[in-house]
Formats: sequence, structure tokens, C-alpha cells
Amino acid sequence: MARKPVQAQTYNIAVVGQGGRLSYEALIFAASLREMSPGFSGRLLVMEPQPGPLWKGDPRIQQTDVRAALADLGAEIIPFETRHFGSSYPYGNKIEMLTALPPDEPFVFFDTDTLVTGDLGQVPFDFDRPSASLRREGTWPIPQLYGPGYTGLWQSLYDKFGLDFDSSLDLSQPDEYWQRYLYFNAGFFFYRCPRVFGEKFLEYALAIRDTPPVALCAQSFDPWLDQVALPLVIHALGGGRDTLPPGLLDGSVTCHYRLLPLLYARESTRAIEVLERVTAPNRLKKVLKGSEAVKRTVYQGRGHKVRALFDQNDLPRKEQAIRNRIKKNGFWIR
Repeated sequence: MARKPVQAQTYNIAVVGQGGRLSYEALIFAASLREMSPGFSGRLLVMEPQPGPLWKGDPRIQQTDVRAALADLGAEIIPFETRHFGSSYPYGNKIEMLTALPPDEPFVFFDTDTLVTGDLGQVPFDFDRPSASLRREGTWPIPQLYGPGYTGLWQSLYDKFGLDFDSSLDLSQPDEYWQRYLYFNAGFFFYRCPRVFGEKFLEYALAIRDTPPVALCAQSFDPWLDQVALPLVIHALGGGRDTLPPGLLDGSVTCHYRLLPLLYARESTRAIEVLERVTAPNRLKKVLKGSEAVKRTVYQGRGHKVRALFDQNDLPRKEQAIRNRIKKNGFWIR
């Protein structure tokens, strides 16, 4: 059945850009956005953390050629202050950067290691009902032998913030199975106002980090803190797991590849074609060769050697097994 046309939407896209790998990923993201979604009419905002006492070094994008290439692709570099996380928890960037986005304007956040592979205009965002990526594994919590199970652990958080726990459950999944409980990957999320979303995200994340419920005394929040707080924020703001049609984000329109060797190992042939097409122009190639990962994996062809290690119809179930095989063969690079 043909999909109904999506009414044109205007919104901002935000990614985090800082020195090192993320700056090159931001450049690839911007190039893929312009190539694959030429009708996108919003602003592309590369959110850049500023130096301060919580950073061990200067987190800003140092390479002038990367900054110039981002500007050439219509990206705006927007500074934000780090007041709570920094080097000890860099995933906190995606929480703290929300305060620097334009208020009262719909936004979609993407992790920088995302490739746009289709037309974002096909995606019918409901900015009143936030959601996030369902491409995830059951990484948190890890119930202990003598402690509470999934229900007790998650309910302790909903109770802490005065949220209704029962309405968050997917009753089609078995009791005490991780997918019954609202859990996302933080690779993308969206809402109608970044300030409202960001204030609640920060409130919940800091409260979980600093004064967690007793039930969570044996649980680790590093690196999972953002993904522990995120479902609570989405639930509190009236969103959920079913506010987007499946198969678009993390499907035909975007690809959250995480690292380039993983892209070649497990993503679609189309994702690889898009990556190689958008990184081919000489003006970008000169800049992207500053990244050893891009130079070796894309331009020197190591990615295709990684691809040959795997049967695309029979991939290992766990990401760690994919990583281990790539490392064993000497092709791992960040």
C-alpha cells in the first residue's frame, strides 16, 4: 500500500560536534543530509561544547577546514556551556546542548554517527508526542540474583518522579522481559520544544545520578544514564514507543551506524553506497582524510574487507561479537 504523503514540516536538526572523531562524523552527517534530503528547510545546528572546568581539554572543533566544510554545507555551529557532565560523562552533551537550541521550535536530535539515507520529508514527526530510537539491546538494567527484577527496578524510577508506571508497559511482551518496559537508544529523539524536553531530561538524569532509588543500588549508570532517563522524559511528556511509523528512522531514511567498521559489517548495501557517494567529492575528501578512520575504512577500502568477514543474512546477534571479529582481523578503528 502506498504511504500517504506527509505534510511539509519545518524543524531544526541538532547533532553534537566536538574535536576529534565527532567533528568528522558531523561533516558526514551534514553531507548525507544535503544529498539525500535536499528539501529539508530547517536549520542544521552542530552543537559545540565550550571549554570549562568539567573538560580535561578543549572540546571544541579545532580543525579550521572541518569548520569551513560544515559552513559550506549550511551547518551552523552553536556553542553551549557544560555545567553538569563534561569529560566524566560526555553522553551528557546531548542533555546539556538542549538548553542552547532555539526555544519553542520543534527539533530532532541525531547522534553524530548517523547517516541520512533517504528523504526526511517522508517522516511524519508528531512533535507533540516525543519518541526515540527503538534500535537497542537490553543493556539496562541488569537484574541481580537476589534483587528486584525489571518491574521493581523500573517502577522505582517511575515512582520517584511521580509517573504512571503501568501505562508505560508493552503488555504484548512477557512479564520480566526487557522489551515490556519502555527503553530506547538515545540515537535520536524529538519534541516540540527543546527547552521543555531539556529541563526535564536534566532534572531526571541528575536525580538518578545523585540520589537513585534504593532498588538501583547495584545498577551501573555509566554509560547508561541518558538511556535510563530518556524513557521517563518521553513518558512524562505524553510520548511513547509508537509515535512514528516503523521502518523510516533507523530504516530507509536514517542509519545509526555507531562506528565505520560496524557500518560496513552490518548495515545495508544502500547505506554503504550513500556513505561512499557523499564522501567522494574532492573538496570533502581533502578534509575527511584528516580522520584515520575515514581514510582507512572508506578511502583505502578496508571497509569492504570488513564486509567480506560477515554473512549479511546471518549476522551475530550481539554487537560485541561483531566488534570482536573485526578486531581479530585487524580492521578495528575508531
